[in-house]
Amino acid sequence: MIQSTLQESTSRVLHVAIIMDGNGRWAEERGISRSRGHAAGARAVERVVRAAGDLGIGTLTLYAFSSDNWRRPAGEVRSLMRLFRAYLRSQAEECAREGVRMRVIGRRDRIAPPLLREIERAEVTTGAGDGLDLRIALDYSARDSILAALGNEGDLDRTAFARRMGEVIHGGVPAEDVDLLIRTGGEQRLSDFLLWECAYAELYFTGRLWPDFGPEDLEKAISEFRSRERRFGSVPGGAGRTADFTDNGRDSRGPQNRGGPRESRGNRVPY
Repeated sequence: MIQSTLQESTSRVLHVAIIMDGNGRWAEERGISRSRGHAAGARAVERVVRAAGDLGIGTLTLYAFSSDNWRRPAGEVRSLMRLFRAYLRSQAEECAREGVRMRVIGRRDRIAPPLLREIERAEVTTGAGDGLDLRIALDYSARDSILAALGNEGDLDRTAFARRMGEVIHGGVPAEDVDLLIRTGGEQRLSDFLLWECAYAELYFTGRLWPDFGPEDLEKAISEFRSRERRFGSVPGGAGRTADFTDNGRDSRGPQNRGGPRESRGNRVPY
């Protein structure tokens, strides 16, 4: 277990999300197959999960496979699905022993039955975990999940919408908003990941490729996060009075101006 140098006074549990980028480039630099790069990336996941609790992370969400990743070569997709299945099979028991609760978020209608059974087994095996909440995003698209959550539910406030989001991505009780989003591999974009939950997330980009990312890199990212002042639309120190644009605490704009566009039932995404 990594011994953190972070101060106890800043030990509030965090929701950290990671876009694990760079497996393919890591493999190409070494003249090996992309599948071996993904396998190295899986080992990096194990290292980071083991270190997360000691670094004050309560929820860790990992972007494993986006809905757009189905466009990759069929052979690579099959290799990734086999790797996901092997990871869940090998790690579920250890996660349960360590109190890690494992959840897979995203669509399930396109997941092959053997992998789907492994997902369900891992979630049951680790369901009693009361330590780290490990969420793995598989066949996940933030934009599609937002559309699916809207559906034809009528007007939703933020709390109800967050609850509905948790339902459509099979995440159960909605997680707290993301505090820190990390992206490895040098790219600087969100790639359709947790767009709703990252509304006020701090962003941290590193050129280190994911298979090389370890506990020390994670601690460095969190240390930088702790050094930033998060204002959430306010001013330093929270000075000043919050403006009141409501009538007796109710939103006076009317439902037609409160939210974004509604998605028709015919275009609803099948989460």
